[in-house]
Amino acid sequence: MFATNYYTLVAGFREYALDADRKGFDALEIRSEVMENLEQQDRRAVELLYGYYDCENLSAARAGRTAHNALGNLSREEIEAELQNPSRLPEALQQVIRAYADPEGEDAEQVDTTQRFEKSLFSAYYALAAKSSCRFLKEWSAFDRNLRNVSAAISARELNRPIEEVTVGEGEIVEQLQKSSASDFGLRGELQYLDAAIAAIADEQNLVEKEHKIDLIRWNEASELSSFDYFDINAVIAYLVRVNLVARWSMLDPQRGREMFDRLMAELDGKDMINKQ
Repeated sequence: MFATNYYTLVAGFREYALDADRKGFDALEIRSEVMENLEQQDRRAVELLYGYYDCENLSAARAGRTAHNALGNLSREEIEAELQNPSRLPEALQQVIRAYADPEGEDAEQVDTTQRFEKSLFSAYYALAAKSSCRFLKEWSAFDRNLRNVSAAISARELNRPIEEVTVGEGEIVEQLQKSSASDFGLRGELQYLDAAIAAIADEQNLVEKEHKIDLIRWNEASELSSFDYFDINAVIAYLVRVNLVARWSMLDPQRGREMFDRLMAELDGKDMINKQ
């Protein structure tokens, strides 16, 4: 199957700009406009990307927390409804919800309900992303899971907590994080961003700076994974990943949000120049 190229859509990315009177551009509006121009299969890939925020919101709502990330596919009310009677989420996520609602039921035979709900939910989410037909989404989700697991393992080690309690999913990297006593978990040759992650998480004491450095790792990875994609769904999702980072920092730190936005526009212009050569 040939990938659809979205020439007009991607070219229009350059037209977005930060309004001087606003904290940042509207990430939800951008996503909506993007979705209107995608083929059905590609829309499903974008929905799965944003499904991460649904998992965040489901975990928060189930724990009784009021936090709700508006970037999710589902509203606060829809999240509450899914916890009561799941029907709109991907089946794998529905199964987790049903298993925890009824630990003696049929779904619980497929889900380890002895783990925290959040851990099981995100494990199911990343397993879904790993099966996506979208190359960027598969690679991005694998990276994101690894980075979050590394971050959680470093923090757990500092707090003398069992690392297996905070890591999500399975695989060689997860096993290495759980078993290794080395300062780099023996993963320096496996993860090229490991040194930057350790420096950000273990050495940076300022929480805002720590988050910013970790998000820069995400930004660089999104750019790297889409280096040779210009108009396909990989380029579109890579753009949305960075849009979400811009939006986050436009709220947390407007100056940094503007800096990230300028970087995004510069990268798009760079790709355009390469494509014309």
